[in-house]
Amino acid sequence: MDTTPEPPQPQSQPSAHSPEAGAEPQNAENSEPSEESEHPDRPEHPPRPAYDPPPAHAPRAPWADGIRFAFGTLTVLPVRGTRWGREAAHTGMLCAPLAGLTVGLCAAAVGGVLLFLGGGALLAAVATAAIPAVLTRGLHLDGLADTADGLGSGKPAEDALRIMKRSDIGPFGVITLLFVLLGQVAALAQLYGQSWAHGAVGAAVAGVAARCALTLAARVGVPAARPEGLGAAVAGTVAWRSAGVVAAVVVVGCAVVAIPFGPYAVVRHAFAALAALAAAELLLHHCRRRLDGVTGDVFGALAETAATMALVVLTFG
Repeated sequence: MDTTPEPPQPQSQPSAHSPEAGAEPQNAENSEPSEESEHPDRPEHPPRPAYDPPPAHAPRAPWADGIRFAFGTLTVLPVRGTRWGREAAHTGMLCAPLAGLTVGLCAAAVGGVLLFLGGGALLAAVATAAIPAVLTRGLHLDGLADTADGLGSGKPAEDALRIMKRSDIGPFGVITLLFVLLGQVAALAQLYGQSWAHGAVGAAVAGVAARCALTLAARVGVPAARPEGLGAAVAGTVAWRSAGVVAAVVVVGCAVVAIPFGPYAVVRHAFAALAALAAAELLLHHCRRRLDGVTGDVFGALAETAATMALVVLTFG
């Protein structure tokens, strides 16, 4: 509550209805009617809000704590975290693409081993799509299914959030999972059909772009739909400028790794990263409109959407 006292009113100021006010010349060139004389009931200063605005973003924890937070929340890799507050979440969401790169490289390594053993492009693609699910305990896929059920229900935000919180998966979630995984496997099979290098780079680009979408979704101004959960822990922790810098680094990095494939591949990989982030932003906008914010399930849906879009675009041309 604002306790600032009102400024004292001048004692000698004539009233708008007093004889002195009427004696003033109406057409004087150097006299202008004051706002207070025209609207005597209007307060001199606009009222201030009865609450203090939130800070631009949470304080930043050391990078080591942020990396532990990113790997500890976005993967199942054994990471011993020391800080799990919003300070660590701020730095951790900036480091999210590093966790995605690690997951992508692990998936590419498994696909490469299968190709080396003669397993074929399709089998390598299936394994490459399965490894991220293993390294995340399927949380992103589960979030995708829950988000599809909530949005597909067509119900108000409160009811949709209740549907998303249930442990079972409805028909919208099953159908969404089916087509997303089929799309990922089909795209990876085509990339592995060209060479292991194309498939490996594709897996890495998909992993990095997927986690970069989470960095953008954690920016200031994106509210949490619930007061608890992962969404509430990381929502609004990343400044706009920091999120933009991370996105720019990711796009440039995706383009650089494609240099050995030729100039057209450089453009295609950069466009794949941009398309992945754009698709995630469209879904984020829809979730904010329908659910009034983000949840942990929404973050999982954003990651899977971005990864799938990146892989699909890489198959063009």
